[in-house]
Amino acid sequence: MSGSFGDEAGQVPDSTKDSASVALSKGEADDEAMLRSMGYKQELKRSLNGFQNFAISFTVVSVLTGLTGLYGLGLTYGGPVAVIWGWPLVSFFTLCVALSMAEICSAYPTSGALYFWSAKLAGARWAPLASWVTGWFNLLGQWAVTAGIDFTLASFLSTIILCGTGGANGGGWVATQAQLLGIYAATLVCHGLLNTFANSILGFLNGISVVWHVVGTFAFMIALLCVAPTHQSASYVFTEFSKPDVGIGSSALIFMLGLLMSAFTLTGYDASAHLTEETKSASKSGPRGIIMTVVVSFVVGWMYLLSLTFSIQDPANLFSSDSVTGGTYATAQVIWDAFAARYGDGKRSIALMVVPLMGQFFCGMASVTSNSRMLYAFSRDGAVPGHRWWHHLNPRTKTPVNAVWLSVLIAFILGLPVLDSTMVFTAVTSIATVGLYISYVIPSFLRITIYRKSFQRGPFHLGVLSIPIGMVAVTWVIFLTVIFVLPTAYPVTKENLNYAGVAVAVVLIFSLGWWFLPFGLGARHWFKGPQTQFHTSDSAYFDLQPAQDDTVLETIGKRMPVVV
Repeated sequence: MSGSFGDEAGQVPDSTKDSASVALSKGEADDEAMLRSMGYKQELKRSLNGFQNFAISFTVVSVLTGLTGLYGLGLTYGGPVAVIWGWPLVSFFTLCVALSMAEICSAYPTSGALYFWSAKLAGARWAPLASWVTGWFNLLGQWAVTAGIDFTLASFLSTIILCGTGGANGGGWVATQAQLLGIYAATLVCHGLLNTFANSILGFLNGISVVWHVVGTFAFMIALLCVAPTHQSASYVFTEFSKPDVGIGSSALIFMLGLLMSAFTLTGYDASAHLTEETKSASKSGPRGIIMTVVVSFVVGWMYLLSLTFSIQDPANLFSSDSVTGGTYATAQVIWDAFAARYGDGKRSIALMVVPLMGQFFCGMASVTSNSRMLYAFSRDGAVPGHRWWHHLNPRTKTPVNAVWLSVLIAFILGLPVLDSTMVFTAVTSIATVGLYISYVIPSFLRITIYRKSFQRGPFHLGVLSIPIGMVAVTWVIFLTVIFVLPTAYPVTKENLNYAGVAVAVVLIFSLGWWFLPFGLGARHWFKGPQTQFHTSDSAYFDLQPAQDDTVLETIGKRMPVVV
């Protein structure tokens, strides 16, 4: 399959400075016209280019975060087979979801993204309900992703400190649950502050993040492979399968549970869609950011996993209570063991551990950015209690600062159960994966059913492959949802309970319960879906019949077919 987004608006020869200014102005005018046609004013500062849009999305996915944090889970549920082959398997089906989302994003590039798409594609009768449910699932997923990312950072940082101070059995500093929660809170506050006071350099920092995630990851892989004095055989890396003693007899189910490592990592690429109101040439840059994030993450992530797995010195030591990490962090143990085997002591490995640590820091920063933009957009349409407060923009920076701090607060609350159970991280990652993917697939499902014939394409589209890819995407998300709400161990206890199913049920009960409340209290009485900011004489977007939508797109110069 091949495709083209067309030339970027505003890209003209440097030799004609005045022409460049005119072209750039025209591109910005087209973006604002597109947004206006969907009923919204240009309020956010449109300062991101296509690369910066991709950079933020790629940073939110962050293979250095998800794969580092859940590498041990993958090895536990399936071993190297689940780790090495689960990644390309999940990447392929994730790309189908991303392609389906990108096609819709190209037609409707707005910060509301998924919930706006659902409203548009569900038809007038079901638009409010579809938008409401999609929006709340996306918000839950984004809050849980932010929590999972910063909890990964806090855990990895505490593990580095443990290794540097003597290890679990050498008098090293072992963080209590309360201390770990304190580190977690500090990372969230730091990311909130960056999104509040350093907005002007966020694009620059996310550009650095892309370089760090690509160049830094490859430097990490080369260094680790060169330091490790021995390497695992290809047979071990590609064919070794292991089953944990968790009361599950099915090897297939064990392998499927191990896919959580890959599926959680490959979430958050909807950030490109949420940032379209801040991105130039949004109907092309947004879809491209979504797709390229998944593709580049697959390549970089697979190389990262291969380097880690080939560099394992002693598989039994990864989860041993006698190891330097006490068997609590497999990724750090792999790195430490490689340096210890080479130099007799693993303390030099701490310098290499900084690579994934900084990747996690960048990831958390970008996640708060994306999270706050979704909250801002959903609040703009009156769907969140106190919506006027969360929709407020800082007059100087033109950013939703209040939404930033609410996102930080809720992510912190999601991490509070760590005081009672160390299983909270797996639970939070399951919640993030299930919540986000449900919100991803609702508009795709509506696209291939209700709006199958009347969908009006944007600059990027999939042609005849649109419906088949959409069907694969929907089927895959249904599969993920079922697998990741299942118990991960039997018999089920409070300590090993998979809270993802509980969280999904809570969101369904909350969103549908609030929707159907009687006596005029239900959201169905006042939430009518995305709200236009203009009178119908200014923007009749939601009044248009499907056949007329294309006229609007053509009028503002946005219908550029893609050859598939």
